[in-house]
Amino acid sequence: MIDATFAELPYRSLGDVALARAAELGATHADFRFERVRYQYLGVRDGVLQTASDAEDLGFAVRVIHRGAWGFASGVVLTPEEARRVAETAIGVAEVAAAMTTLPVQLAPEPVYDDVTWVSSYDVNPLEVATAEKAAVLIDWSNRLREHAVVGHATASLQQVQENKYYADLAGTRTTQQRVRLQPGFEATGADDATGVFDSMASIAPPVGRGWEYLTDGAYDWDSELAEVPELLAAKLAAPGVEAGAYDLVIHPSNLWLTIHESIGHATELDRALGYEANYAGTSFATYDKLGTLQYGSGIMNVTGDRTQRHGLATVGYDDEGVQTRDWDIVKDGVLVGYQLDRSMGHMKPELHDGRSNGCAYADSPGHIPIQRMANVSLQPAPDGPSTDELISRVERGIYIMGDKSWSIDMQRFNFQFTGQRFFKITDGQLDGQLRDVAYQATTTDFWNSMEAVGGLDTWQLHGAFNCGKAQPGQVAAVSHGAPTALFRGVCILNTTDEAGH
Repeated sequence: MIDATFAELPYRSLGDVALARAAELGATHADFRFERVRYQYLGVRDGVLQTASDAEDLGFAVRVIHRGAWGFASGVVLTPEEARRVAETAIGVAEVAAAMTTLPVQLAPEPVYDDVTWVSSYDVNPLEVATAEKAAVLIDWSNRLREHAVVGHATASLQQVQENKYYADLAGTRTTQQRVRLQPGFEATGADDATGVFDSMASIAPPVGRGWEYLTDGAYDWDSELAEVPELLAAKLAAPGVEAGAYDLVIHPSNLWLTIHESIGHATELDRALGYEANYAGTSFATYDKLGTLQYGSGIMNVTGDRTQRHGLATVGYDDEGVQTRDWDIVKDGVLVGYQLDRSMGHMKPELHDGRSNGCAYADSPGHIPIQRMANVSLQPAPDGPSTDELISRVERGIYIMGDKSWSIDMQRFNFQFTGQRFFKITDGQLDGQLRDVAYQATTTDFWNSMEAVGGLDTWQLHGAFNCGKAQPGQVAAVSHGAPTALFRGVCILNTTDEAGH
């Protein structure tokens, strides 16, 4: 159910005023977006609550197409006069932009959705749980980690977001939506006094489009991981550094999601592929002329975009252009077959995805214009595929990687280097202790073409990030990526300590 305190706000009347004024001034398209986004963050260190912050972003925006150009303006004063003024400002921006617009803006068609409501999948809104109750859980986590002698310091945190949006346009679409997401986590830090080595070990629990029940209903085994992390940290501190060379890798979804995000998710955003998104973090090697021919990966590689995935961080019912969301193929049997796109890109490339947007327009606040943003981009498991243990058993000399950490990738989304949280040596099909200082390096197509096997559905997990950045001025979006455990052959491994001295 939509939060009653949001439903009481005057978004419908303000939208009516703004759209009517935009139509009076000759807009061929106009949309109105009203948002309230609530944030809360709690942070604990060594059993003490150190941070408890609340923030709210409230306002509205008007976007128009006028004289073939985009115009945009936003406001925070919730009065009819301000709604009218913001619409007039958006028209004025379009009039200036028209002189510089060589290709008139047009939108792919979309059915009208009249007064529809969508709420994400959660049971208990975390922002309605007492702060003291949530802090007590985090304090308990950090105290339990510190019971182990190897742990010098322990932190725990919880990020929570409740996002409400109302959208209306001149065509007659009106959507009201609410979604909740949260990111719990903890980390233990320790040192080996004899060697001077220090390191940390963090939770690999994913952020989710769920509610407070994620911490209480058994969906994730927090108790087991809290007990396991100090032991893993102790073993990591004593582990040898990896010897650089070529290794077979078995990669767990808690690590592979980030490689998917950077080397597939961003690379298959159509605005990057067409060169429109070039300043913040580059374009893409997966240019449009390669559609249908680029051998992105091996024949077992199947990747989908999905804005409907249950508990996905990028999941919504309707995007910020009034498009009903869906799922689609991006890579099929190893070949690039699709992109992520919004309505203007959909009109430019009508041969894609039935000539419609696939619902990838999003703005992170009422003060920002919607841009093309990433869907939940996921690697699909194999039907009746192998277990993680079976994949490990196929490796004579290799490394099993879990958890994300740092990454680096070039502006074409082609050359990359990734590290992780936990590295286990594989010898003759068996785990053989931990390793340190591991990074894997490849080009995107070499890496995905080296994928020999993907696990079955039982190995598939949904991970992701709260903080994907894009555009200038910068915007931040949350996105999930599903993956099975997967086996890669002959991947280049670097020793990060040795590399740091170069």
